[in-house]
Amino acid sequence: MNPHEQAASVIISQIIDAIKAKRQRYTISLAGESGCGKTETGKALLNELNQQGIKALVLGQDNYFFLAPLANDAQRKKHPEWLGPHKEVNMQLLDDTLVEAMRGADAINVPHIEYDTNVERIERVSIADIKVLIVEGTYTSLLKHIDTRIFIDADYNDTLKYRKLRNRGNEVNDPFVENILETEHKIIAGHKFLADFVITKDYDVISVK
Repeated sequence: MNPHEQAASVIISQIIDAIKAKRQRYTISLAGESGCGKTETGKALLNELNQQGIKALVLGQDNYFFLAPLANDAQRKKHPEWLGPHKEVNMQLLDDTLVEAMRGADAINVPHIEYDTNVERIERVSIADIKVLIVEGTYTSLLKHIDTRIFIDADYNDTLKYRKLRNRGNEVNDPFVENILETEHKIIAGHKFLADFVITKDYDVISVK
């Protein structure tokens, strides 16, 4: 069992009763800085729930940016203030989607943005058999309609080796991107205090509520 799976197992074991007891769909947010392992942990949570006989769906915040990646980067360079959850990301659409799901919708519209091609599309996704929605992304701690908040407490210096491995958009060698990551760090540093569970940089799980 890898560290992501181990953390997911610990967290799900502590909230499984609450998930089963809730009549509506259950929502989980998974937040943290770039490269901290949100995507892998989200998949691990989904797999752990599936093993418990509970179907889940992961929604990625990256697909809810107002602008596609290349256009968003250009906007950041042109306007330095174009950064943060309420500038770049359509948080309201994410919250509205969660409300729609919690109210019993059988399907939701899910945007998809391909990083390499900048192609945007909307997919109608059936959630008729989905019990849990997991929303992963840098700022998802701020979503209003969340039952359990998880925060991965590893900053952009801790995640350097992972960012080097993926090297998305040559981000590791770009001073502008490093400045963006430093600013994002300042924005979300306090978000861990909103969390129900904090995953440390060593992937230990701390229950804080």
